[in-house]
Formats: sequence, structure tokens, C-alpha cells
Amino acid sequence: MSAGAPRGAGGPGDGGGLRASLSGLTTRGRSFLAAGIAAAACAYVLGQGELLRVGMLLALLPLICVYALHRTRFRVSGSRRLSPGRVPAGGEARVQLRMDNVSRLPTGLLMLQDRVPYVLGPRPRFVLDRVEPGGRREVSYRVRSDLRGRYPLGPLQLRLSDPFGLVELTRSFSTYDTLTVIPRTEPLPPIRLAGESNGYGDGSRRSLALAGDDDVIPRGYRRGDDLRRVHWRSTARYGELMVRREEQPQRSRATVLLDTRRLAFDGAGPDSAFEWAVSAAASSLVHVLEQGFSARLLTDTGDSVPGEGGGFSSGGQESAEAAGLMMDTLAVVGHSDGAGLSRAYDAVRAGGSGGFGGAGGDGLLIAFFGDLDDVQTELAARMRQRTSGALAFVLDSASWGGQPAPGHAVLPLEERLRRLRDAGWTALAAPPGVAFGELWRQAGIERVGTGTTGGRE
Repeated sequence: MSAGAPRGAGGPGDGGGLRASLSGLTTRGRSFLAAGIAAAACAYVLGQGELLRVGMLLALLPLICVYALHRTRFRVSGSRRLSPGRVPAGGEARVQLRMDNVSRLPTGLLMLQDRVPYVLGPRPRFVLDRVEPGGRREVSYRVRSDLRGRYPLGPLQLRLSDPFGLVELTRSFSTYDTLTVIPRTEPLPPIRLAGESNGYGDGSRRSLALAGDDDVIPRGYRRGDDLRRVHWRSTARYGELMVRREEQPQRSRATVLLDTRRLAFDGAGPDSAFEWAVSAAASSLVHVLEQGFSARLLTDTGDSVPGEGGGFSSGGQESAEAAGLMMDTLAVVGHSDGAGLSRAYDAVRAGGSGGFGGAGGDGLLIAFFGDLDDVQTELAARMRQRTSGALAFVLDSASWGGQPAPGHAVLPLEERLRRLRDAGWTALAAPPGVAFGELWRQAGIERVGTGTTGGRE
């Protein structure tokens, strides 16, 4: 949940001069002014005093309203609360607006409007009655989007009007919030994943971070740590509270590789092959994190999320933050202009510094590929050599109703699958309309049938 911090909005006279207030004349107000000037001119030509008085009344009334609104000195503060701040595509978020009159004067009729992108729905508008000094008004509305992305909400606008409807002044608050629409995810059935014996469970391997008083590897104190674990020698040495590290489970690693090359996918929109791949990648990340893996998101550009600690998430609260960061990245990921998978291949080969835990190739690779030519298929096949297990889901533009990029010699889908399988991948085609959960279950069956649960020499 995110909350917009309250920001004061001064009275209508603040932030604009009298000339700016004149621009707030409505069509009715301008008509009154024009009619008054015309009547006064006619009265002067015809010598009609009564008509002159009528003309002056018509002309002065909108000017008096402008001055009255300009001199209004009440102050209001506004805040916005967005709940939740991150929703899946197709989900709804609730936006609550709160207005407080922080002055000693009552307000008049207030028209409240919040600016939202078109894809989130119509712009919400509210009419607030007179707010007494120290009073408060709360209103709310809902937004939803079928398209992933990051959408700004705000700034909040306050419109004030005179009782005759001759003048309308608009004042804006300065703050806004951001709604993050992440890809849809679906629960995946449990299957045997490579490297699970190295994660949590009965077969967990544990490494001691504390071998003795002289071999202590302390870390900084975190809120909630047991004070009995404080290491006073290190505390005195570093000048801050330090605690002993306890036994930590050695978490298995998993990388989800998403091919984002523009020439690998044709078409756009919620039902396109690329959006299917993004949603499937998000589902895979959620699943492996729930299974206790340290995970990272890797794209064909070689960029890894999260970027610290070798690119993999860690445990506890850090893992939840890393998961949110990966979902936020998938919310805005788009097509890259890259032509190949060489950067992703280098990231996988990086070993302990950014790959799968060193030369042992400890880790699971889950990849989503688009159209591949001969060279990129070979690169993808060789990525398997650095992993203890690899799953590939291959999408074909022709199957999804698109066309391969001009000048891109795409290998036939069956040939791509054959080469990947020969290299040790569990490779499946992803046709349009198929649920990713079904493909995931099928991948588990094929892995058990072929015995591809361990590393490959």
C-alpha cells in the first residue's frame, strides 16, 4: 500500500495573479461580460441611462466573482492512498482521496478531479459540499488495466466556482502516486526441479558461518536479531552492533531467461506471443521462489535482476523485495533491439560471479525463446552446459499468426526443439492458447521420462 503524503493547497488566490484568475471565466461569464460591454456601448450611443446601468451590472458581475474567488484565503490539504500499489493485469486497485480544510474559513462548493491515464478508465470527478473549518471529506474510486505497465495517478486537481457559475479556477496539488500493473501469473503444479536436493528440505546442505570464536564472520545487527548473538569483540572493533551469523541453508539457484528481442517476436497486445512469454516468466519466478530457490531474472541484453549479490535473490525479507523488483521489471519490460543471445550466454557462463555457483554448474535455467536462427539456436543449446537442469519454452511467430522479421533466417520450430533436446534441454513448443501450467506439467513428465534431473557432462 502506498500513500501520497499530504500536501497543502492554498486558497484560489495562491499560485496565480488576478490576470490568471480572469482566464477562469466560463462561457457564461464571458457572455455576461460581452453583453454588458455591448449594452453599455449601445446606451452611450442612444443616450439611455437605464440601459447603461444594466450593461454595467452585466459587465461587473463576472469581474466581482473573479475578484471574490481570487481573494478567497481558505487552505486545504489533500492526500491519496493507493491500495494495493502493485496489482496483476486485470486486477483492481482502490484509490482513496482525502481533503482537509486546515483554515479557519469554510469552503464553498469544491469540484475534485484526479488525473489518471486513459487505460485505467475514465477520469474520476467528485463534487464536495461546503467543508467546515477543520472538516474532512473522503471519496474513493477504483482503477484497473488489462495492460501491464507503470501508470501515474495525479496530480489531484481542485476546481472552485462561484454561485453563479461565471468563474471556475483550477488548482493542482503537487504529488502523485504510481500504480504498477504486473503480468498475470498462474499457480504451477509441483514438479521435480533440478538441484532441489541442494535447497531446503531433508537433503539440504548447510554451511557453517561460525566455526569458532576466532573464525567468526559477523554481520551488522538487524532489527529483531537475538541480543544473545551479539559479538562484542567485533562490536568494539567496528564501532557498531555486530551479531554472529548462524547456520544458513545453501539455497539452490534458478535463473529465468526471457528473450525480448524485437526480431524474435511478431505482434503486440495482450494476446501476443511476447505477452504470453512475459506472463509465463513471471509465473516461473513466483513458483521457484515459493520452492525456496534463490532466483534472478535475466534478459537477452545480459541485464540481471536483482543486480546485487551475483544477481540472485537472498532469503527472508530481501527475497520478498527482490521478487517485487523482478515483478516491477516485468511490468515494464519491452522489446530490445539486440540481434542475438550472446550477452545472455556470457551471463550464464559467468559462473560464481553471476551464473550458477561456480564451475560445478549448480543451478536451474528456465528460458523463454522466440524465433531463433542457426547461430542463436547453437548459443541457446550451449547454455545448458553451465546448469544442472534446463527447461526451454519456444514460441514461433508463424504459429502465433505473425511473420518472422525480414532478413531473419529462422529455423523451423521442430529443428530448434531437436537441437535443444540434443544438448540436454527439456524443450517444449508453446502454441497459442495453451495454458502455461499445462506446459509446465508436461515438462515435468518429460524430465522424469528422460531422467534429465542432474547435470550434463
